[in-house]
Amino acid sequence: MDLNDFFGPKPIVIDLHAESRWEAIDELINRLAANHKIKTEHRDAIAASVRKRESSMSTGIGFGIALPHASTDLISEVVGAVGRSRKGLQFDAVDGKPVNLVMLFLVPQDEFQKHLHTLANIAKLLHNDDFRDGLRRRFE
Repeated sequence: MDLNDFFGPKPIVIDLHAESRWEAIDELINRLAANHKIKTEHRDAIAASVRKRESSMSTGIGFGIALPHASTDLISEVVGAVGRSRKGLQFDAVDGKPVNLVMLFLVPQDEFQKHLHTLANIAKLLHNDDFRDGLRRRFE
């Protein structure tokens, strides 16, 4: 698995102004719309899907990283964006620590198995210190 599959060789990376996880999710979705990765008219429906998923269980996986995500029939290919928070955001992460790197991705509804497989692979990779360090350097 290669993160380029989700974020491309030139990922959308922004410095977040958000004060909460919900604001961070909205900022990232707005950036996807501004970059024509999602249709502007689908923005609210997509945000609702991500919020619903996030409300069921936080995607703050620890290590200062969160992976908010959703599958939706409003896109035809995997899209994603990354946000950096210099001060950290409360994301109800499993380790209780603030999140500094928010990696949002959306997967087409008909690729649900790919979605689950991707999450499992990312979670496995994030337990490796070298991988996490490389990830942070990539998105600086």
